[in-house]
Amino acid sequence: MTKTKRNRILMYIVLIIVSLVSVFPLYWMLMAATNKSVDVSRGRLIPGTALIDNWKALFAQQPVQRAMVNSFKYAVILTLCALVICSLAGYGFEIYHDKHKDLVFSILLLAMMVPFVATIVPLFRMFSAAKLLDTTIAFILPTISTPFLIMMFRQNARAFPIDIIEAARIDGLNEVQIFFRMFIPTMRSTYAAAMTITFMNAWNNYLWPKVIMQGEESITMPMLVANLTEGYVTDYGVLMLAVLLCSLPTVIIFFLLQKSFAEGITGAVK
Repeated sequence: MTKTKRNRILMYIVLIIVSLVSVFPLYWMLMAATNKSVDVSRGRLIPGTALIDNWKALFAQQPVQRAMVNSFKYAVILTLCALVICSLAGYGFEIYHDKHKDLVFSILLLAMMVPFVATIVPLFRMFSAAKLLDTTIAFILPTISTPFLIMMFRQNARAFPIDIIEAARIDGLNEVQIFFRMFIPTMRSTYAAAMTITFMNAWNNYLWPKVIMQGEESITMPMLVANLTEGYVTDYGVLMLAVLLCSLPTVIIFFLLQKSFAEGITGAVK
């Protein structure tokens, strides 16, 4: 056996081990959702017969449909708004030249160093004074534009051919038409990556909705999962079923867009 073949075999062994370790939490969650709480506590790793009972208990204890609808509504609205705003900002920072542009962008990047928890109190006071508690605007506004997404769109805009912009201007297109008709279709892999990141962050967001959404009608899936752990006794079978339902949308979206996600992160232009 040659050295190259041995290295390849070793590489595959390591990859298989890492893959199994990565998949194990998902497998354990699936198995736990089908078992009773006592079996989950004992570490049972085979399918059980309590899935239907856990399902009935979950829907009896928590407003799952309302939480799912709210999470989808907030995540979709936030994702669409963030894609438009951040892509416009990233495109403008790269395409339009100004001597103060880099300074403004550097200040914008400094915001990434400020933890969100440090801004919760002033944000809550501001939205409370504006009477925007328990509203969709309160959910999406603090994260509708992020320095990370703006930086990602700016970096990917550097691969956008300037000749196309100049040719479009000669043909009579204005700047808005160039952006929507030419930039967006060309950078679709970048938009797919940004959409995946934004949707997952919005869907899994717990802290800010917990602070700003004070009514039962505004509950989201992460808040619902947290509610299941607040009692004196936790039913781990029901809890794992709720975690599974909360995880499925982001898992499905990631697998559907994983190719475009990888291309967008690496800066590929179609």
